Amino acid sequence: MRYQNLLAIFIIALLINSCGQKNSSTLLLFEKQGKDWYEGGEAQWSFNDGVLVGTASSNSGFVITEKSYKDFELTLEFQPDSTINSGIFVRCNVKELSNIDCYEMNIWDLHPDQKWRTGSVVSREVPKAYVETLDKWNTYKIRCKGSRIQTWVNDQLTVDIDNKDLVEGYIALQAAETGTVKFRNIQLQMLNEN
Repeated sequence: MRYQNLLAIFIIALLINSCGQKNSSTLLLFEKQGKDWYEGGEAQWSFNDGVLVGTASSNSGFVITEKSYKDFELTLEFQPDSTINSGIFVRCNVKELSNIDCYEMNIWDLHPDQKWRTGSVVSREVPKAYVETLDKWNTYKIRCKGSRIQTWVNDQLTVDIDNKDLVEGYIALQAAETGTVKFRNIQLQMLNEN
């Protein structure tokens, strides 16, 4: 009986420990002391209580990963103010931002051309749903698996396309025009290449 109790305690401890750990294929991106990313452009980037803050003053800038990624699920929280033009760029084939050389998942509720507002993949796919995101915390989930690209904003599917233009590349966050955007809990889950 004593052996069974010890075994039960050991199994419970293992389960508790494994539930508290992150999946080994999950990466945290754009952390304060991280050496796996750098800044480009003229926007200002800072950390405030663990939140990455991008501020633009009639200019544009970005943070971008040092490494290239292929098949993944990227999840993060973002908070744009009403004047910022922002976005999440994935599979960039160069370390610059472009909606030709990257897939640009837009964050810009007030885009002058509403078909490219928040939730769109700029110049490739208009959003299936319009989601209001200004001045509050929101979630973005981006899944890239092979040629299939899917995005969700606040758990609403906004894009589901098959596009073979870009198969691998860098990941970047943008702050452009004028205003502030905040990002936190930026996690990258690698997907099997099967």
